[in-house]
Amino acid sequence: MMELFCLEHKKLWRRGTTRGCVLVCFVYAVLFGCILSFQWITFGSSNHTDSFENNFDGYNMIRDCQAYARAFGDKLTDEAFQQMVRDYQEAEAAGRETQLTDWYKLQSWISTLYPELVDSGTYQLALSYVNPDRLTGFYERRQQAVETFLEISGQVGRERDYLMRMEQRVQKPFRYEWTEGWSVVLTSVAGETGIVLAVFLAIVLAPLFAGEWKNETNVLILTTENGWHKTAFAKILAGLSFTLEFFAVIAVGQVASQLFFLGTAGWDMPVQNIKLIAVAPMNMLQAELYEYAFILLGMLGYAGVVMLLSAVIRSSVLTLVSGLAAVFVPVAMDSYLPFWLQKTKDLLPLVGSGTDIFRTNTLCIFGKYIWLPYLLVTIPVLIGACCIPFAVRGWSRRMKV
Repeated sequence: MMELFCLEHKKLWRRGTTRGCVLVCFVYAVLFGCILSFQWITFGSSNHTDSFENNFDGYNMIRDCQAYARAFGDKLTDEAFQQMVRDYQEAEAAGRETQLTDWYKLQSWISTLYPELVDSGTYQLALSYVNPDRLTGFYERRQQAVETFLEISGQVGRERDYLMRMEQRVQKPFRYEWTEGWSVVLTSVAGETGIVLAVFLAIVLAPLFAGEWKNETNVLILTTENGWHKTAFAKILAGLSFTLEFFAVIAVGQVASQLFFLGTAGWDMPVQNIKLIAVAPMNMLQAELYEYAFILLGMLGYAGVVMLLSAVIRSSVLTLVSGLAAVFVPVAMDSYLPFWLQKTKDLLPLVGSGTDIFRTNTLCIFGKYIWLPYLLVTIPVLIGACCIPFAVRGWSRRMKV
């Protein structure tokens, strides 16, 4: 069996489409999504003289931003918040560059917690004109904002109590360091990688079984010593092995880029620094581990789905189209579905998002509320596991025809 697995594994990697998909995905997700983003596109210093806007100096800018944030202390208190706003206003008034500040987060915090200070009649940022001395009671206002959001969302009664118990485990005052780097990692890099990997995974795995019909090797397999049953399991193990290897290549590349450019500073900040009304008692490192676990387990579940389709459909092209539809059709239908069905379809492999840790979505199962992110890392891989025996059976029926 091991020898047969090794042969199927080598066969899978020898295909030009396999190596091409891994290379293209690495270039897109690591080179462009991480290295160039950190060094140039996102964090390069502003360059107002050409159309590309930023200079190729992201590494130094990130270090400067981290050093600037450390000047406000280790904790996010009312006094630290007021000082950050005051420094931003002084820099803007003096015509100095404000890129070192967490200005996007500061503006978001003001809009969320101090709406009465926001002038809706101007396009100017509230951060630019608000009186810093009026920015008091940060954590009391945040508590009220969380409760108001739950009430507006219709999350009351036992569901509200469940979520508020989670929120109470969030440590306050928040640890504070430069936040924007972690925001990009959790909402863009790790947060959006899963659906990208789904495309390339489908291209590689679609011909796993269906390709045998195109190559006309089905009769040959029946005459071999191993036959279809052992061959089917060897193919499935090869497909799962490739899925793990594919994930490792991309994840290691992304994490290595992150460590080089961002380092580990701020790993113990709460995710509430990114989204204030989040209730997850997680720090940045825990959130990133969760998102990569979501991607890995979702990929394994999705691999099971694609291999099932490949086993029951004779055409590799039709298998590929069906596999992509399994992800992108539910995503495209999102705005047309009732909210409860939107949450339910997110349980399909790689259809949901690891960024749900910033949300308060729950599902009620047998009368008990469960935070949706817990289900997003369990149900997809179970779906994939359930597909495997049906893939073996489906292929066997095709082979016997």
